[in-house]
Amino acid sequence: MEDVQKHSVHTLIFRSLKRTHDLFVSNQGNLPDIDDRLEKLRRSIKASDTYGLVLDRANKTMDAKKLSAMQNGDPERPLAITDGSMGLAASGADLSATSSEGGAMVRYSRDKEKSSCNTTISLVRASMPSNSSGGVINVHLIPKKAASIPKPRWHAPWKLSRVISGHLGWVRCIAVEPGNEWFATGAGDRVIKIWDLASGKLKLSLTGHVSTVRGVAVSAKHPYLFSCGEDRQVKCWDLEYNKVIRHYHGHLSAVYSLALHPTIDVLATSGRDSTARIWDMRTKANVHTLTGHTNTVASVVAQATKPQIITGSHDSTVRLWDLAAGKSLCTLTNHKKSVRSIVLHPSLYMFASASPDNIKQWRCPEGNFVQNISGHTAIVNCMAANTDGVLVSGGDNGTMFFWDWRTGYNFQRFQAPVQPGSMDSEAGIFAMCFDQSGTRLITAEADKTIKVYKEDDEASEETHPVNWRPELLKRRKF
Repeated sequence: MEDVQKHSVHTLIFRSLKRTHDLFVSNQGNLPDIDDRLEKLRRSIKASDTYGLVLDRANKTMDAKKLSAMQNGDPERPLAITDGSMGLAASGADLSATSSEGGAMVRYSRDKEKSSCNTTISLVRASMPSNSSGGVINVHLIPKKAASIPKPRWHAPWKLSRVISGHLGWVRCIAVEPGNEWFATGAGDRVIKIWDLASGKLKLSLTGHVSTVRGVAVSAKHPYLFSCGEDRQVKCWDLEYNKVIRHYHGHLSAVYSLALHPTIDVLATSGRDSTARIWDMRTKANVHTLTGHTNTVASVVAQATKPQIITGSHDSTVRLWDLAAGKSLCTLTNHKKSVRSIVLHPSLYMFASASPDNIKQWRCPEGNFVQNISGHTAIVNCMAANTDGVLVSGGDNGTMFFWDWRTGYNFQRFQAPVQPGSMDSEAGIFAMCFDQSGTRLITAEADKTIKVYKEDDEASEETHPVNWRPELLKRRKF
């Protein structure tokens, strides 16, 4: 007796899948046959549901016209769609129309067969006066316009302008001061360094943290620099004396992000204890503890209008907060993976959230979903946006993607070069921001450097055309 060859369960399942695929592959693109009876029923239900309020009026008007035609001995005319200048009477036709001085009323007859009409039409109510005698509502037949995807704006490509080295650990955060003269960085070497933006030279080093510095922010109204780190500390530095003048105690674990409110003197921080905390800048009081996330809150941003606080968390949700009440207004659960970065658009009333599955755009204040920006499949650590409509995302593997904000078109992508002597695995981007003019992009990277990018002045629409293919840019609405 011949031995039966034994296969693994994986092989057997794969063979079964392949047989099923081969069986149905020839019919894959074919739609099922249209059932005329069901199609007729569907149309009649839709007609009664959508136009039920006016169908009886159309019936009465049509009957009245037929009666008057019979009394006057006027033979029935064939069906036609007119501008209402001549009376119509139709029986035994697919579409019945009633005429008036202002226009024609088009009615779908559920009792007759479907006419051979392939164009998509919609009944749109016209703003013309109704007939004085019958009061018939005027409705015109207008073809629908196909939805179009807007063409993206041309943006100049960006190129590396300067590499600044000086930190002894991963550079984790960046903040540009409102006067656009210098910027601050925090790193794994526990030092905050302040650099001249024009020359890239080191101006000052601030020591005081006992663990990695994860967030920095510069106040626009006070000479203060705020910092937070993995040592659970939130510090306020007076830049006139270059000393710590306030500590904000309360976080139970590492603090990963902080943001300053643009109009009132409050500070928002978030961290690994799954909370975001609102602090009074002057009194150091913990005004609100925003609880609700179930995992690390990786990003927090603040704006002057509702929602004033937005947080993104590793529990894959984005929450919009009521700052006055200290409660969650809305929870956005569209992401499937950790949300590591949130960025506000500098001029539009919108924000974007980044996750390895997608970058998603939202409209304030309710957090309405706008569109997905797909393509950056790495772990997206950071994003930045400027007023020209450029959105940049930085990945954990050192990839940078440049997008057109309005359309989600990816007009440039590249791998950030690592510092000589570094391993390729150290090509990671942890933070990025534009300067106040939006013309320079500063990134903080895992090879311990800070890189400054600027637009290529020599590029034009002829040298770098927009490779726009709308059939590949269908927006996914979920």
